[in-house]
Amino acid sequence: MSDISKDLLKQLNPEQAKAVAVIDGPVLVFAGAGTGKTRVITYRIANMIRHGIKPENIAGMTFTNKAAEEMRERLDRLVNIEDARKVFLGTFHSFCARVMRKDIKVLGFGTNFTIADDSDQAGVIKQAVIESGFEKTELSTEICISIISRAKGKMMSPQDLSRVAENEIEVRVAQVFERYMQILQNQNMLDFDDLLLFTVQLWQKHPDILEKYQERFTHLLVDEYQDTNFLQFQLVKLLAGKSMNICVVGDDDQSIYGWRGAEMKNILDFPRHFPKSKEIKLEQNYRCTNNILKAANSVISKNTERYAKELWSKCGDGDKLKVIRAETDEDEARYVADAIYDIMGSNPGTQHRDFAVLYRSNHQSRLFENSLRDSKIPYRLIGAKSFYERREIRDSIAYLKLAVNPKDDQSFLRILGVPPRGIGDKAIENLKRLQHISFVPLADLIGNEEFLKDLSGKAASGAKHMYSTLKKWRAMFAEPGKLSEKTLDYYKELNLIEGILKLYKDRNEAERRRDNIYELINAIASFEKIAETTPTLQDFLEAYALYDDNDKVEEDEEKHKNSVTLMTVHAAKGLEFSYVFIPGMEHNVFPHERSIKEGSNEEERRLFYVALTRARKNVHLVHTHSRMRYGKSTIQRPSEFIYDIPEEIADHVQAATAFKPLDAEELKEAWASLYKIADKT
Repeated sequence: MSDISKDLLKQLNPEQAKAVAVIDGPVLVFAGAGTGKTRVITYRIANMIRHGIKPENIAGMTFTNKAAEEMRERLDRLVNIEDARKVFLGTFHSFCARVMRKDIKVLGFGTNFTIADDSDQAGVIKQAVIESGFEKTELSTEICISIISRAKGKMMSPQDLSRVAENEIEVRVAQVFERYMQILQNQNMLDFDDLLLFTVQLWQKHPDILEKYQERFTHLLVDEYQDTNFLQFQLVKLLAGKSMNICVVGDDDQSIYGWRGAEMKNILDFPRHFPKSKEIKLEQNYRCTNNILKAANSVISKNTERYAKELWSKCGDGDKLKVIRAETDEDEARYVADAIYDIMGSNPGTQHRDFAVLYRSNHQSRLFENSLRDSKIPYRLIGAKSFYERREIRDSIAYLKLAVNPKDDQSFLRILGVPPRGIGDKAIENLKRLQHISFVPLADLIGNEEFLKDLSGKAASGAKHMYSTLKKWRAMFAEPGKLSEKTLDYYKELNLIEGILKLYKDRNEAERRRDNIYELINAIASFEKIAETTPTLQDFLEAYALYDDNDKVEEDEEKHKNSVTLMTVHAAKGLEFSYVFIPGMEHNVFPHERSIKEGSNEEERRLFYVALTRARKNVHLVHTHSRMRYGKSTIQRPSEFIYDIPEEIADHVQAATAFKPLDAEELKEAWASLYKIADKT
């Protein structure tokens, strides 16, 4: 081992150093919450490079762009930046998108395919439902998307789904599934599941193509391995199958995405799939106090499907956990606001951003929003509408998609009336009928004389202008460079920026939406600055499509950067705060009633474990005597998870009950009681 590598390992604790030192062969790293898994992955890559492994032969798979960027920044500090940039660090989807751009032609798609966002996917599903012979109201779009996504995750075809269907809904969805795939191919479009599915299918059907990638990526690292689904497991197994140089890092105790297809058995069965693998446990936590870790260890130890681990810390015991009993859910919310004031008052230097309220379900946020607002405490709600989900941004992106992929009928239909062109529903139906006969994309048919002859002068003029503009800019955008300048000119020629003012009666709202389009152009300019090579419009659209929730720009982000955070526990995974409040600690709330009905609380217990280990200094667990559920006040019983916490590390407190005026019946009873007392005296 070189002196440089020895110096690298000295910066790690003994177990981290073991995980970093082993370079070849399969390695399974169990990284408990807050034990430094990102540090291990980046140091491991640096150690590989220092041992002579070419950086371009290393691939690191993550689940979020944010995680990939953090790894990239750390790696830049450990090795030569030029070497660091040659390592692939990105999400599974971004890796597969690269594969598809090069080799998708053998699957019958063009390399200029677009990636369907949620809106595109919903539009195609609705079209597929109708074209499969069902009424719009007969099949829910959300149910279709969910069933089809699950089927793709298991590598099932429409025929497979039909064969194993357990009810009439699944039989119908199987028919929609088949038409859905046909429409996507006609429009040269892939959904997110297709990126993974088609890559696996490509490699299975074409071993020569797989071999190219196996020879290119000889050393593979996978982050958050407990969250991989069947498709991701197949992808990893194929890619690592030749060299077997694979290191996976994860924590079975933090597997909380089973509801969206993650299979925890991937990490539990790793030694079986990759024989002679080395197993290393990271148990030293760098985030929490020992009282928090004792609570987390005690809670998770009740699960049966797990590898035994015992987290510990050098951060001291810290405060006991606080278990709060509030009378009602309104008192619960009021307690949180009061506690934040008290903690800030008695701990100088504490700021609002040090606090988080983590709830089991999104609907619980309302009362906390009200309480914090009434108490003049700034907060930010994670899960609110993001910049890229706004209507005007989706419209603007749709125009860019059409400039790359003229077959994208979903984008075309979205922006046909943005800005208004006088083309009504009847004309659109005529356009669709013409397409049914000719099989020509809608964006090309809009300039067809057969379509134009039935339009009014204004509508015909608008259609011709749109057709010629799209055609002109398709050629302009084919050349890389000057993306933001081109985009601004493109939007101006389409009259999009000024035309949006005509869509809204409120002038202020119209101008705000127009300014958002300018901000999108700023985002494109920023993308150009950070790109390693001169980017194309397709490069930007792919980056946009692959943004995850952690990347999306929040409204008034600067304003909210020092605010209390309100979010679900699922959304909090990977984050940390000094003080964490976990409300709704009641049976049928947390654990959720659905898991209780299904007879398994193991994933709910893992979710609670994740919530506990987000806290650095203290945790407040709040439960109520009564809660409004389904419009009625219901008596609640404390969550069984509370009883898993050792008594010696928990303080049980009764929250103050706020004064509430009596209603007429209560007032009558109160006066009757007073009269009885008066009679006796």
